[in-house]
Amino acid sequence: MRLPLATLEIFVAIARHGSLRAAADALGLKPSTVSHQLKSLEHQLDVALFVRTTRTISLTEAGRALLRGADPAFEQLANAVDSARSSGHEARGTLKLAMPDFVYQLMVGPALPAFVSAYPEIELELSVTDAFSDILEEGLHAGFRLGDRIVQDMVAVRLTQPLTLAVLGSPAYLEDRGIPTKPADLLGHNCIRYRFQTSGRIYPWQFRGEEGEFSVDVRGNLVASTLPVLIDLASRGLGLAYTFQDFCEREISEGALVTVLQGHTLRVPGVYIYLPREYRTMVPLRLFIDHLKRFKRPL
Repeated sequence: MRLPLATLEIFVAIARHGSLRAAADALGLKPSTVSHQLKSLEHQLDVALFVRTTRTISLTEAGRALLRGADPAFEQLANAVDSARSSGHEARGTLKLAMPDFVYQLMVGPALPAFVSAYPEIELELSVTDAFSDILEEGLHAGFRLGDRIVQDMVAVRLTQPLTLAVLGSPAYLEDRGIPTKPADLLGHNCIRYRFQTSGRIYPWQFRGEEGEFSVDVRGNLVASTLPVLIDLASRGLGLAYTFQDFCEREISEGALVTVLQGHTLRVPGVYIYLPREYRTMVPLRLFIDHLKRFKRPL
């Protein structure tokens, strides 16, 4: 049997306010409508819910039994409606995001302290993965990736300018092994490769030349699956790293790493955040996007 929610709401209002007229005023209905709906509910349940006199109206035993369950249930429904109405429209609630490790290390991680301080009632749930997340299937609000190529019905917002790839080594390593002047020279170097955690694929070392883009099948005795480890290995003089130059600004400025082959490296599309169209007005997400746009990563 389908629940008669409309008539149950009227029943609860009558019980709360003590009369049909007061219930009608509270619900914005005519007294005759309230009376008709009450009779309809009693007919449907085949039981009297109120004892009526010319001056008073009081609950029957069946009415008291129904009120014990219906009253808190409608209170919960009212709270649920209010929660749904305010969800995404206030600077509070849960924000679920998926991102690759480099995005967290490059921009999200450094930006979090200021955001959390400014919006303490927004709960952030971060899924760090190099797989392309299905936002809707995984119950997420947004994800990050390079470039704006996204599935249908999604919106992409650019957060950074195109990123420059770089080959980097420590001064000690370059002094010992020599400075490569062309990509082919990398075949004689110990190259620290990056492996994607999800797919297990090795990130290709790609360059540009007179005939277009090409890859060099580098070799080495070190493989890392996170960028901080990759940079740390290169900073310790254990080989050359190939990654985003923006990610290594601090090490470069401090002299721990030196860029080489600058005339041959590529620029890749910037970081974008992608989200369902329906979440464009979600306040916590909009605040987070605006915060990332304004944030400047400290050196």
